[in-house]
Amino acid sequence: KAFYGEFLINAQGEDVVAGIRTPQNLTKAARQSAQQAAQQAAQQDNMSNDAPSMEEALPQAYKQLVAIYKKLETHYRDMQDIEFTVQNNKLWMLQTRNGKRTAKAALKIAVDMVAEGLISEEEAILRINPTSLDQLLHPTLDPNAVCEVIATGLPASPGAAHGAVVFTADEAEQIAQTGRKVILVRMETSPEDIHGMHAAQAILTSRGGMTSHAAVVARGMGRPCVSGAGTLRIDLEAQCFSAAGHTVKAGDIITIDGSTGRVILGSVPSLQPQLSGDFAKIMTWADARRRLKIRANAETPLDAATAIKFGAEGIGLCRTEHMFFDADRIMAVREMILAETPDARAVPLARILPMQKQDFVELFRIMDGRPVNIRLLDPPLHEFLPKSESEIATQAKASNVAPAQIIRRINELAETNPMLGHRGCRLGLTYPEIYDMQARAIFEAFFAVQAEAKRQPVLEIMIPLIFSHRELDAMAQRIHNVADAVRAEHEKQAEHEKQAGHEKQAKHESMSLNYEIGAMIELPRAALRAGDIAKTAAYFSFGTNDLTQTTYGISRDDANAFLAPYIADGLLSGDPFVTLDQTGVGELVEMAVARGRAQRADIKLGICGEHGGDPVSIAFCESIGLDYVSCSPYRVPVARLAAAQACLRAKK
Repeated sequence: KAFYGEFLINAQGEDVVAGIRTPQNLTKAARQSAQQAAQQAAQQDNMSNDAPSMEEALPQAYKQLVAIYKKLETHYRDMQDIEFTVQNNKLWMLQTRNGKRTAKAALKIAVDMVAEGLISEEEAILRINPTSLDQLLHPTLDPNAVCEVIATGLPASPGAAHGAVVFTADEAEQIAQTGRKVILVRMETSPEDIHGMHAAQAILTSRGGMTSHAAVVARGMGRPCVSGAGTLRIDLEAQCFSAAGHTVKAGDIITIDGSTGRVILGSVPSLQPQLSGDFAKIMTWADARRRLKIRANAETPLDAATAIKFGAEGIGLCRTEHMFFDADRIMAVREMILAETPDARAVPLARILPMQKQDFVELFRIMDGRPVNIRLLDPPLHEFLPKSESEIATQAKASNVAPAQIIRRINELAETNPMLGHRGCRLGLTYPEIYDMQARAIFEAFFAVQAEAKRQPVLEIMIPLIFSHRELDAMAQRIHNVADAVRAEHEKQAEHEKQAGHEKQAKHESMSLNYEIGAMIELPRAALRAGDIAKTAAYFSFGTNDLTQTTYGISRDDANAFLAPYIADGLLSGDPFVTLDQTGVGELVEMAVARGRAQRADIKLGICGEHGGDPVSIAFCESIGLDYVSCSPYRVPVARLAAAQACLRAKK
């Protein structure tokens, strides 16, 4: 709390605007501080500004001004931005308004005013814009730095980073391993780019919207991302891109500002985030007043640990396909896909099993008794297959098959509309051994962590893309069968250790295998048939990304080309992939909630789409009584605050 401002003696209004005269400080302390800073910077006393402050030059008017600003602040109960003039030694007030502020300042002002008794904790919570918290969670560009902006796209994931340009995920990974920072530049990303996105400091795409693959994954990772920079012309063969008359080659340095969508030539200094005590205090107040639980979308140890750091209460979506793209297992995954019989697939699946088990062991350990919702494999198999000739040749050598055989299999699995194709639970029905392997890895990890931890895992297994209860019933039965087999093996091992007098006998006797099976509601028919589905599903998780796509008949990866005109012309009030469409998609969700609860009163309900981090969508989730929302780890504080605000507003 400090009185801060400037004034100018014998001023005309245009003097300050024109910048031809230097304003003076209001207070003596501010003048002395500025003078000291100037002396230190210039190392010369004659470089400092000795002009008197208003407190020194016009003491009576200054005293009146102080009294009035205190009165205004007390009346409006907020920090004030005031304008005044002094004529013939008489003070005249021109206007006052609530002052603009950064996110960090907003937290400081709110917490200080609660301490002063000016506002309540509830008012402090309601005064903070949840989305502004992104400023505190990510690096930001130095506002005083000079920037040469060469392109502008969508601010898809906040934060700022610089690095050398690379055009493939493999290059990003290879160069990053040498210690160099890289920026991954693509026309658009796909799941097979995951390893490169992890390695890169930031992602830049010339196509895609706010909910494209690059945007969604980058937000989950906490990587800055600019998507849909349409003025970029990428030439993969020449390994360069052009924009605003500049040609940027592989290895050149650029800076990405994911908070504004700017692409900047060269390296720009950034400021690292610092979460202050005010941030923690506001979050504590918010947590005490929200009803909705906040989970995170996470599948790597880093994502899970980040989510916990930001206050997540569990994992609401673990996308297991992201684990398949890791360099140490993608070859085995491709061998499994290339195999044409269950027996042939069993060999590579046996190699993947211990890797998957370790993935889940690490997540269970980090979450330490918090719920973990694991979605079984969702994307179509062709997304995992090699694309280039060199990748095909490498895979052929590793699998000991002819390249022609791989090409034939790629053609067999190709789909015209893969979003609505052979994916989700359809994979589990046609390739049941894949889901069997994943279920076994999950249950073996459950027992492993249960044996070493004080709190056993809280396990949820989710079946994606169902449209009927029959699909869910079939998948649930297979999961139960695997659970029974793993339990029997575990009990046999426990009995063996008991007979051998093993010291862990007591632990084994107290262990159990507890889990729930749920459904991902992401198709309109699933929402309509929610009552039937709830007979088997212990919980629903609304995948609002795909539910929005299938309800609107719009591809989120391609919508950027026409959504802007729709919004500008008033045909849409906003991007339905950013803020949930409450009158269309939302009505389907409400219907599914009502029908699900009518069948099973204790059914758990949440959402795991990108809308889980959007304050307006969170308010809707509160209004229809969902139990939790799940969002990317870096959006967890935003969701916590938004959930508290929704709860407080609902009580008014």
